[in-house]
Amino acid sequence: MEVISQNIANANTTKAENGEPYRRQLVHFESILRKQMGQPNNVASNNLSQVEATKIIEDSRPFREVYQPGHPDASKDGMVQYPNVHIHEEMADMISASRAYEANMAVIRTSRTLAMQTINMGK
Repeated sequence: MEVISQNIANANTTKAENGEPYRRQLVHFESILRKQMGQPNNVASNNLSQVEATKIIEDSRPFREVYQPGHPDASKDGMVQYPNVHIHEEMADMISASRAYEANMAVIRTSRTLAMQTINMGK
């Protein structure tokens, strides 16, 4: 969600540190097998994996060009290059990430409740 927030905040940044418009960033996720994480082999479900954010990559889509001859960053033709960020796409990604977080938290709460109920059964 932090990367999505940065993308939204820089949706109109026509000059970044490198002199180009801001380039949309994406989070790259990889699946990590539990065996590689040092889990013992006697775990019943060795085929389970965990997802981890490994790196942030730049989107290679072209910049948007808008005709604005009075803009300070306009070219000789009056075209201004804007970031390749689409607000609607970013908002959809943010809603998806938020819902996934909420769902994962619900699973954790339910697991904790079930564990506590199991412990209380023995009393």
